[in-house]
Amino acid sequence: MSDSEPHRPSLSESYRTVAVPLGDGRFWRKIGAFAGPGYMVAVGYMDPGNWATDLAGGSAFGYRLLSVILLSNVMAMVLQSLSARLGIATGRDLAQACRANYGPVVNFSLWILCELAIIACDLAEVLGTAIALQLLFGLPLVAGVCLTAFDVLLILGLQRFGFRKLEAFIVTLLIVIAGCFAYELAIARPSIAAIAGGMLPSAQIVTNPAMLYIAIGILGATVMPHNLYLHSSIVQTRRFGQDAAGKRDAVRHATIDSTVALTLALFINASILILAAATFHVAGRTDVAEIGDAYRLLSPMLGASAASVLFAVALLASGQNSTVTGTLAGQIVAEGFLDLKLPIWLRRMVTRLAAIVPAVIVVALMGDSGATKLLVLSQVVLSLQLPFAVVPLVSFTSDKGQMGALANPLWLKMVAWTIAAAVIGLNLTLLFSFLR
Repeated sequence: MSDSEPHRPSLSESYRTVAVPLGDGRFWRKIGAFAGPGYMVAVGYMDPGNWATDLAGGSAFGYRLLSVILLSNVMAMVLQSLSARLGIATGRDLAQACRANYGPVVNFSLWILCELAIIACDLAEVLGTAIALQLLFGLPLVAGVCLTAFDVLLILGLQRFGFRKLEAFIVTLLIVIAGCFAYELAIARPSIAAIAGGMLPSAQIVTNPAMLYIAIGILGATVMPHNLYLHSSIVQTRRFGQDAAGKRDAVRHATIDSTVALTLALFINASILILAAATFHVAGRTDVAEIGDAYRLLSPMLGASAASVLFAVALLASGQNSTVTGTLAGQIVAEGFLDLKLPIWLRRMVTRLAAIVPAVIVVALMGDSGATKLLVLSQVVLSLQLPFAVVPLVSFTSDKGQMGALANPLWLKMVAWTIAAAVIGLNLTLLFSFLR
């Protein structure tokens, strides 16, 4: 597909289905109309993979990795704004833009890498949901993993009611998660001074291999490669004006939407690490890296019987939320790179089975402890895929030939390429530490 050829709308069944008020003086109504895609994207920034990396980081190193969460979320805000900008300006999602600009070999390679990232993300959702079911209902972990194969029915049911209802479901679960952690932090009473100190970067993060591994995992769990494809597509569900002024207005409101949503993600990610630091690290329990261990220890250590239950409820909500967005991302990638339209149930089952099989094998061989290790590893795999989504995104949005007046200004171009270089540099550092 060349850049001049017509293309099928991204997520054609939902394309431009949400009305946007036209004209000036309707700021809050427009904010309301554009609110939604940012929260669907934010789900990927607080999925069960974040729990594993944040718990491990908080219990082992206290508040010191808060700076990584903060910087990762700032990177995410910039990259997601670029993703929305690409979809609004060009009418293409990131996968379609790759297909329009790269040759078959490059496109096929990028598709394979993106599929691996989606499977790694889905693996985290499978394990997170299974762990939550085990903690709440005593369901064996292997049985819980297998049960997640049927959540495709949830997706199919939700999509029948329209895209706006799907967004409302996502936001409801996000409110549940945020409420659970607000309660946890209220009873944990973390040190405000320690939190502020943790927000400052430390050279030890790079020089300490164990800390670097968790930091890269946090980066992989926070800046999700498939979210860049997802956002560039779902922002096109809004029926904004197609002239230059309408697109510029859409970019502004979509950026506000994603920035506010990712601020909520920052609160939840930081809350998990702060909770682990305030509860476990300060008590000398630097070994708490398993989600199950955290569940069992929270109530007795905090002196609140509801602490453990709410922790597991939030985990279950997180896993189900991530399931919805993972399905959409998989559909967007397959259609964008390959121009291949599969039934949603088939696409979901293929992706889910690719995650269930390794999860069942690891849990069967290594027991419950293997689940958390696999969760952390899945986030590192996600981080290693990041450059292959970030570099095309920054390149396309900086190209005036494709973006017109909405191309990145010089300052944004410099910031975006700096983020891309940081992502690549951190990954090379991780690989070098493995080889050494």
